[in-house]
Amino acid sequence: MEKVFEVEDSPKSETSSKSKKSRVEGEPPADCIDLTEDIPASARKPSEEEDNSKLSLISWNVDGLDTDNLAERARGLCSYLVLYTPDVVFLQELIPPYVQYLKKRAVSYLFIEGGEEGYFTGIMLKRSRVQLAGSEIVTFPTTQMMRNLLVAQVEFKGQKLCLMTSHFESCKGHAEERMKQLRVVMQRMREAPDTVTVLFGGDTNLRDPEVAKVGLPSGVYDLWEKLGKQEHCRYTWDTKANNNKAAKYVSRCRFDRIYIRPPTKDGVPHLVPDHMALVGLEKLDCGRYTSDHWGIYCSFTAG
Repeated sequence: MEKVFEVEDSPKSETSSKSKKSRVEGEPPADCIDLTEDIPASARKPSEEEDNSKLSLISWNVDGLDTDNLAERARGLCSYLVLYTPDVVFLQELIPPYVQYLKKRAVSYLFIEGGEEGYFTGIMLKRSRVQLAGSEIVTFPTTQMMRNLLVAQVEFKGQKLCLMTSHFESCKGHAEERMKQLRVVMQRMREAPDTVTVLFGGDTNLRDPEVAKVGLPSGVYDLWEKLGKQEHCRYTWDTKANNNKAAKYVSRCRFDRIYIRPPTKDGVPHLVPDHMALVGLEKLDCGRYTSDHWGIYCSFTAG
């Protein structure tokens, strides 16, 4: 798979444990090409200056396990990073060569890895806008698919944020494990300090009855529901529209979800969600999409 990108794998570090520090890369090498560098202030339009008060986020399962056209699809992801310039990016189903590709071509982002082998999650933070305070990996104790929760504590314009991403257990038959994982996430969101905004995004593989069975704690909101359940961004897994996987039947599901828990302490500024859309809807020159999932783009006004 390394040859798909023609970049070397990163050195292996210590073996994983039940709870460990996530891997954060240092300064990018001098020979890297930044495809996502910030536009100079003098070249920005007035509308772009106004967006300075907003936090933007993309969450996307990039399907790194499908190595067909993977280099072109990774370039497709980079093109969306250039187009949307998100402050935070949650990625699922990464593989080591894909991570190395992104590190070389998205130098304006700090990369936090949720694993080192097989496939895993990652968080990208725009260096000029989001400051990392710390990160960790929380292991799901009964997962059969190497799934975990990647957590990053950051600061954005003076506001403390707790960012979380995960790729919950896949397939219909693993509903019980998936609900266990949702409970872990909800507990972490509920127990976060009252001065912190918590944002979770990822490929949850959740079905609505599973969420109803677990329930969302008071103060935790599903962003899609919060913004009015808009039909155009309901289905992130849609084999009717996305033919990257040769599915024998039509499946339309809202597997990818964003949850938010605002700070509960009086007087602490909030992030107010104001927009949500699907990304990755355009076919690439290879005739395929960037991923078999659509990505989620959303923005928040910093209060």
